[in-house]
Amino acid sequence: MKKSKILLTLVILLTFTGGIFTGVLYSKNKTEQASKPLKIEKASESGKNPEEKAIPEESIEESKVLLGYVQDFRDPNVVDYSKLTHAIFSFAHPTADGGILLNGDSAINNLRTMVKEADKHNTKVILAVGGWFHINGGESYEPFKAAISNPDSRTRLVNELTSIVDREQLDGIDIDFEHPRSKADGANLAAFAKELSDQLHPKGKELSIAVYAKIHAVTGTEMGFVVYEPSTFQHVDHVNIMAYDGQWDGGYHAENLSPYPFTEKIVNYWANLFDQNHLPKEKLVLGVPFYAQPEDPAIKQVSYAAIVNQDPANAANDTVSMNGTTYHYNGVETIKKKTNLALDHGFGGMMLWEAGHDSKGDHSLTTAIYDELVKSSEVLATK
Repeated sequence: MKKSKILLTLVILLTFTGGIFTGVLYSKNKTEQASKPLKIEKASESGKNPEEKAIPEESIEESKVLLGYVQDFRDPNVVDYSKLTHAIFSFAHPTADGGILLNGDSAINNLRTMVKEADKHNTKVILAVGGWFHINGGESYEPFKAAISNPDSRTRLVNELTSIVDREQLDGIDIDFEHPRSKADGANLAAFAKELSDQLHPKGKELSIAVYAKIHAVTGTEMGFVVYEPSTFQHVDHVNIMAYDGQWDGGYHAENLSPYPFTEKIVNYWANLFDQNHLPKEKLVLGVPFYAQPEDPAIKQVSYAAIVNQDPANAANDTVSMNGTTYHYNGVETIKKKTNLALDHGFGGMMLWEAGHDSKGDHSLTTAIYDELVKSSEVLATK
């Protein structure tokens, strides 16, 4: 009986103490969470710090992504990871036999720095494979095409990409095959996406794909020379629409870089395509440019940051006169309008090229997009 009383007393003390300890932990965690910037995307499992990447309280339908591409030569410390859900390191270059190349030690060092910095903000790091130009010169199309056309080299490329994801503690891969130009290309891309998905998704990693806008900036009609097999999109988490570079359509016209009416047609096209193929439109991510196109093609593009640095008032416009020419770009209001266009069509978020081109401070385009996504999440949460 005495022993029973002692045991009972111990149980009561342990329960009481445990309750206090749990309450302290809960209070501490709530304080820490309140000090972090609002995240607007459902985080998946990750090999690094999985306890920090738990699923937030909002539902999957309410979550939105903001993906920012970052070039491999860019100082990764200049990126505002606090606003991005994903930073996409660009690029790993495929070889015809299924290998991958990075741009020397500087690229791998920048990638590793990005992983460390992004992790501080609970931002995922994705490695993009492909791009337009190849590290060995010329377009990436030919070696990428060769790699995914042969089952053996395709499997090798999948294994190489999976290996670097594991080794460098990345959160996934982004496919940027520019561009599938035949039904065979489309079928091989679909097979590559499926095989890569089968490797990455069981590990809790993500797979995204960058796609051509498919709409002619002048005629507004579908461009048939780029061919996607719709089944490709079943295997990926995000479809990043490159809704820019329209200046090359129908001759060179800088004003066609990415005007709002052009983007409207692109959004309608992809929304209809996904509806027709019974694919979830939440996978669609609208891309916007953070650079300006000069009317004089002999002059180089400039970053949005350079335009704002010349005069902060330029953030409110879509054209500016600099360097003896007129540049066309997307200012803050146009970017906000495009963000809401994507949301109104059920898209899952926004993408930007390229994070290093953004302005700092009050005129940041990243912040403008982020704020619109947050407003959308808050509205959904009240419904």
